[in-house]
Amino acid sequence: MPSHQNDDPFESRLSDALHRAGGSFDSPRTELTAAGARRGRRMQVQRRAAVVGSAAALALVGVGGALILPDDHTPDTRPASLASGDRTAEKKTVSGDDLVRTLRELLPEGTFTAGETRGTDGELPPLVTGVFDDGEGPGALSLGLDRITADGDEPIDPRALVLPCPENGQENGQENSQGDMDSCTSEVLSDGSALTVYQGYEYPDRREDTKAWGADLVTPEGYRVSLLEWNAPAEKGEPVSRPEPPLSVAQLKKVAGAEVWRGIIASLPVPEKPASAGSGPSAQMPATVVMRKLALLLPKGLDRTAADSQEGFGSFVLDDGKGASLVQVNVQPGMSDLSRELFGGAEILDDGTLIVTHQVPGEKAGADVVMWTVDTLRKDGLRVVVSAFNTGDQNQDATRAEPALTMNQLRDIALGARWTSDED
Repeated sequence: MPSHQNDDPFESRLSDALHRAGGSFDSPRTELTAAGARRGRRMQVQRRAAVVGSAAALALVGVGGALILPDDHTPDTRPASLASGDRTAEKKTVSGDDLVRTLRELLPEGTFTAGETRGTDGELPPLVTGVFDDGEGPGALSLGLDRITADGDEPIDPRALVLPCPENGQENGQENSQGDMDSCTSEVLSDGSALTVYQGYEYPDRREDTKAWGADLVTPEGYRVSLLEWNAPAEKGEPVSRPEPPLSVAQLKKVAGAEVWRGIIASLPVPEKPASAGSGPSAQMPATVVMRKLALLLPKGLDRTAADSQEGFGSFVLDDGKGASLVQVNVQPGMSDLSRELFGGAEILDDGTLIVTHQVPGEKAGADVVMWTVDTLRKDGLRVVVSAFNTGDQNQDATRAEPALTMNQLRDIALGARWTSDED
C-alpha cells in the first residue's frame, strides 16, 4: 500500500498481527486494523488492511514456523522437557512457564526476566514477553507462536503470508534500506519457508531512539514464529538502554527458527479455514467492491485526488477546495466477539447495531493531525470503521483545521446499507 496515501503494507501487517495475537485494541489509533480484536485462533484470516501502526506491533504477532538455515546455523536445540524424537510435545499442553524455559535455553548468554506469558491451552496464541540482558544493557523481547491457514482450499503460500518488507524493497535475501527501516530482507528458505528479518524503529518518524528489530517466519505447514526486540527495557515509555537491541540478525534467525517451536505449534488446534472472498459471512470483501461502495457512499461535490485499497480496506484523498483530507474504511466480517471489549457504553440502534466514536490526535509524524472515527458493529458481526483526517497523508502536517467529512457524514457512511448488500 503506497505510503504516501496511508500506512504501508509493512505497518499494516504488523498492526494486524499485533491484534490477532495480542488480543485487544490499545487505543483508538489501532481501530482500522484488519484483524480487529480478540479472535484467537478461531478466525485466522490473513488480512491485508491499513491501520495506524509501527514496527513495534510485531511484538505480539502470532507468527510461527521452523527455519532451516544454511551451514551450522540450523538449531537442533530441543529441550528435553518439550521435545523428543517422536515429537511427543505435539500431544501435550505447553505452559507459559515451559515457553519461558525453552526461550531461555535458546537465547545467548545473559539473563531473561519474563513478563507476560501464555501457553497453548488458552484461546489466544502462545506468547512470551520479557527483558533480556546480555551484560550490555536490558532490551525488551517478545516471542509469539501461532498456527495459520490459507484462504479457501488454496495451499499455504509462506511468501504471501510472511511479513513483507516496505514497498520497493528487495527479496531473496537482498537488503532494503528505506524510510523507517535501516534494513529489511525477505527470502524463501530451502524447505519452502519464508523469512523476513528487519531492523527498524519503534516510531517511524524516529522521534525517539528506540529501535525495533524482528524476525517473521512462516512455514508451508502454516507454522508461524515471531520474535521482536528493542534497545530499551520496554517497547514504549522507557529511555534506550543500549545502542542496538541485544540479539544480532543471526541470533534472531537462530531463535525464531529453533526446531522446538514446530512441535509446540503443532499442538495448537488447526484453525478453521476462512471462506473465500464473497462466499460467506466470514469472507473478506474484495478491494474493488470496497472502493465502489465507499465511492457511492461519499457525499457529492468532493474531488478524489488519490485512492488506495486492499481486501477489506479502501481509502480516498478528498478535496473540497479547503485542503486535502484522507478518508479510509475497514470492513471486517465475523467480529461479534468485540461487543464486550470495544463497544461498552456504545449507542445501540433499533436493529442492534453498536456505534462508538472517537476524535483523537493523529499518531503519525504529521503535526496537528486529527483523526475522526465512527466504529460500527452490526448484529451479524459485520464491523465497519470509517476514519477521516485533516491531511491527505498522516505523515505530513495538517492541511486544514478539520477533516473534510463531518462526524455525521462518517456515521452515514459507516451505517450505509451498501455494506450489507450483495449489490455494489
